[in-house]
Amino acid sequence: MIRAMVLRALVLTAAFAAGLTPVTCLGENNNRLPTKATKELPPELLSLLRQKKMPKYSPIVVRLFKEEAELEVWKQDTAGRFQILKIYPICRWSGDLGPKLQEGDRQAPEGFYTVTPELMNPNSNFYLAINVGYPNSFDKANNRDGSLLMIHGDCSSSGCYAMTDAQISEIYSLARDSFLGGRPSFQVQAYPFRLTPANLARHRNNPNLAFWKMLKIGNDHFVTTHLEPKVDVCNRLYVFDAQPPPNSPNPLVFNPTDKCPAFVVNPKIARRALEKKRTDELEYAQLLKDDVPAAPIYSGLDGGMNKAFLAQYPGRVTLAKVMPYASYLPQLPPIPWVDNDASLTSKWFGTLFSKPIVCDLAGASFLSTVVEGDGC
Repeated sequence: MIRAMVLRALVLTAAFAAGLTPVTCLGENNNRLPTKATKELPPELLSLLRQKKMPKYSPIVVRLFKEEAELEVWKQDTAGRFQILKIYPICRWSGDLGPKLQEGDRQAPEGFYTVTPELMNPNSNFYLAINVGYPNSFDKANNRDGSLLMIHGDCSSSGCYAMTDAQISEIYSLARDSFLGGRPSFQVQAYPFRLTPANLARHRNNPNLAFWKMLKIGNDHFVTTHLEPKVDVCNRLYVFDAQPPPNSPNPLVFNPTDKCPAFVVNPKIARRALEKKRTDELEYAQLLKDDVPAAPIYSGLDGGMNKAFLAQYPGRVTLAKVMPYASYLPQLPPIPWVDNDASLTSKWFGTLFSKPIVCDLAGASFLSTVVEGDGC
């Protein structure tokens, strides 16, 4: 059996090297894959894998944080636990904090998503792209729509998480190698920010708070166990690490829009997550008691960029091009574009916009945006 597994891995590796993958592999419907999609990981990353005792073909989990503009790749080590491999600064994400609700709202999605090989795009107009799988069953159950929401290169976003080409090359290769290891999918966890008590307290007035606290349950399951949470949806809610009650004769069946079946949470996971929940809630309550400053609900900006890229891509983070998408927000008048002297914008946002903002048509890749769908 071991010999057969080794043989299979060698055949798959050879297929990638030759660009002769099956039709269903990596979203490719031709026989030839471009070189950029079959590129080996750089030597320094291979060395890091060895240092962290992470097999090259072991599973991965990708975690995205909007406010911090960071993408984390976690990889399973030889002990079977996920450990952080590398943190990539996000070059550009669009929209505001909060989930994606509808096509064209420019929102980068938030939630738990599953990426399968056919969602890998080796021929993207944005160098390489990974479709996160939006809308998932939770989004559909809550009547949210949109399409082709990606993690991709080119540092240009209209609803996606955009990296540099060099970054997406590594991320794409790590994802590809996890499939070569026999894993049928990998999980993407997309968050508005790191779900700490301090961040939740700052955003306590945001109408998405209940949604974010639901995401925090899955986050806590992951960070306390370093195991990928099993995700289900019922009653239009996320459910994490559910299993049948003791002595239950029937397997669990979840319907995203129906009442949740009777279930229990894996006790080993639940115990650790509950301890974290209690500790975090005490800290959160103290922060509210101390009346820490609250963040504004609507930033007025179109997404964000990690500070590491601000000098390299000046003017990429602009004033919002669309109105607040949610019905709970007032119908604000359009924010005027900056004058030549940057007076209006610098008055509101400081020196970040001390120079006139222009539409970067070359960076926006308008033609490729139309081709790839919902803003990416």
